[in-house]
Amino acid sequence: IALGLAEGVTKLSPPELMQAILSAPVDLLWNGGIGTYVKASTETNAQVGDKSNDAVRVDGQDLRVKVIGEGGNLGVTALGRIEFSASGGHINTDAIDNSAGVDCSDHEVNIKILLDSLVRSQLLPTQERNPLLASMTDDVAALVLADNIAQNALLGISRVTASQMLGVHRRQLTDLTKARGLDRKLEALPTDKEIERRLEAGVGLTSPELATLTAHVKLSLKDDLLATELPDNDFFAQQIPQYFPTAVRDRFETEIKAHPLRRQIVATMLVNEVIDNGGITYAYRLAEETGASSTDSIRAYAAVREVFALDEVWSRIRSAGVSAEIENELIVESCRLLDRASRWFLANRPQPIAVGAEVARYSAAYRATAPLVPGLLAGHQLDDLLVRAQSVIDRGAPEALALDVFRLLDVYCLLDIADIADIADHDITEVAELYYALDAHLGIDWLLSAVSGLERGDRWHSLARLALRDDLYSSLRQLTMEVLAGGEPGESPQEKIDEWESTNASRLSRARAALVEIFESGTLDLATLSVAARQVRSMVRSMGTRSEVGR
Repeated sequence: IALGLAEGVTKLSPPELMQAILSAPVDLLWNGGIGTYVKASTETNAQVGDKSNDAVRVDGQDLRVKVIGEGGNLGVTALGRIEFSASGGHINTDAIDNSAGVDCSDHEVNIKILLDSLVRSQLLPTQERNPLLASMTDDVAALVLADNIAQNALLGISRVTASQMLGVHRRQLTDLTKARGLDRKLEALPTDKEIERRLEAGVGLTSPELATLTAHVKLSLKDDLLATELPDNDFFAQQIPQYFPTAVRDRFETEIKAHPLRRQIVATMLVNEVIDNGGITYAYRLAEETGASSTDSIRAYAAVREVFALDEVWSRIRSAGVSAEIENELIVESCRLLDRASRWFLANRPQPIAVGAEVARYSAAYRATAPLVPGLLAGHQLDDLLVRAQSVIDRGAPEALALDVFRLLDVYCLLDIADIADIADHDITEVAELYYALDAHLGIDWLLSAVSGLERGDRWHSLARLALRDDLYSSLRQLTMEVLAGGEPGESPQEKIDEWESTNASRLSRARAALVEIFESGTLDLATLSVAARQVRSMVRSMGTRSEVGR
């Protein structure tokens, strides 16, 4: 029964029995042996190159198991993995399943290098070396498991978004091929023709393909970082003690920072964190959208993570006890803030980003103002928040967590609000109240939601969406400054808005009429939204250069 044999089968030859075991309708097929047991139906046994197992090998499409886990190497051919995954099976790559072993070895080697240097410098007695090493076993295991949990969480989210990100993945693969020498055939990654077929079918990269892409993205980003001074930067280098167990971290923090492989360790930590949390395409999209270098993207990530306390957000999501589906949705939503705020720092602040200074500047404004935001949302902005959050609350997400996560895009504009407060020399609370009131009054958030709903399409459609969004945010920022400048001390936000409208009635009437027509038309495509953004921009009295601070 367990093997799912056809009725009437009473005996099997040894090879047939092995094939039956491999093809059994069970939950998990664990491969810890030597040899290649699964291939693709498009491959011949001769192509596999493991003659000793030709008699027992099966095709990926014929497997009835739900999950393949691997403790060995090359148990499944690359094409066999893809075929099994495309047929609904769950599999990554043997490198992913075995990455804990490699990670553990890396930690062991780096710890031994540290301990031996301590012994040589007489900071650690020789007789203490081995007992200290043995005492760190459990801590090393915890560090390694944390790395692997994060990487598998990345792949889980990547599978969820694979179809919508296929266009970006195609461009990323092309870039890796041209700039890094990636051999797509050797790595069993899809050709452009195959990607075109998948785009039409609405399917994305399979899990094994995503795992392979992840490896190449991380390796290329690490190479980029090591070619720069970023791993030596004080802000980033201070993270290196976190790589080591507490037993040595507490006693030898200074010596850890002088580790001979510190640059490589820091680069590895940074790449893993940025890609695992930001996504496979995070750095690539920033380069495509803003021209950011690899180091620029790392700096932007670090600034946004600190300013908006994203570590706390991600920790709350992952400890909430919700289903993997809901957890992935919440993480994806949080990454919308990461993407948007990263572009903001790259577009609006001096480059390269001075992470420590920017964090000090904007995190204080965020902490002071973020608690006020729930009470400032109104109109479509509030309605949209409640609708989006309710979708996950109904499926088991804690209400407070869901609202906080879906409100992240609503606190993103606190970056602009902080700048306005500095430029206009007004209290940040007053600026925030006016900004959100003006947003609701003009319906700009309604337009922003419509822009987010546009199809991503190719690179140029994506850039057009970004340009529209940036245009709307820029106009709202300038309008807030204009209304603020025309208001009187002690006036409410609505009184300031009313005074501004009465003073500029003739200038605003045409724009408001055009916006009303667009709102009522129900047609929200790239063309109409471009016109709407132009009408909002026309409300700004001065189209001069945007004021800037902190340069």
